[in-house]
Amino acid sequence: MVHRGIATLSGGLMVSFLLLSHYEPQFFLLHFYQSLIFLVIILMLFYFEDHWAYMLGMMAPAVWLLLTFSTGLLGGAARQVSHILHARTPDNAVSMLAAITAVLSVAMISICAYRWKREFAGLGMGRSTFLWSLAVVIIYYGVLVGWFWQSIPAGPGM
Repeated sequence: MVHRGIATLSGGLMVSFLLLSHYEPQFFLLHFYQSLIFLVIILMLFYFEDHWAYMLGMMAPAVWLLLTFSTGLLGGAARQVSHILHARTPDNAVSMLAAITAVLSVAMISICAYRWKREFAGLGMGRSTFLWSLAVVIIYYGVLVGWFWQSIPAGPGM
């Protein structure tokens, strides 16, 4: 496998989501599901489907970052990093792991974009690869959000 860096980052993101399932056992299946797209990226690299792996490697972490930002989890992650910078121990393992996952996600987006530009820019496959990957990521995260929404118990009076 030529792209060990991308495969390593993808594996790191898988491990971080699986670790999240340890800290939030009630969401084990959701975090397991979150890790699967990164397994798909590794498999695509293994089978030399690099253009799909690069595009998914850019889009899946970007959408995850948008979802985490919109739910406020990245704010908590920033507070945990602030604790570390001020020589205090983090008090929320989930938020700290979200900060690590965010850093890995930004690195994954950057490296995949660099590799895409270097290997596939100007070959005429960008638009179709982008649109198909966008569809896959929207469906993937749509299922995740729907699943999460259904797992929240209805409150009294609902």
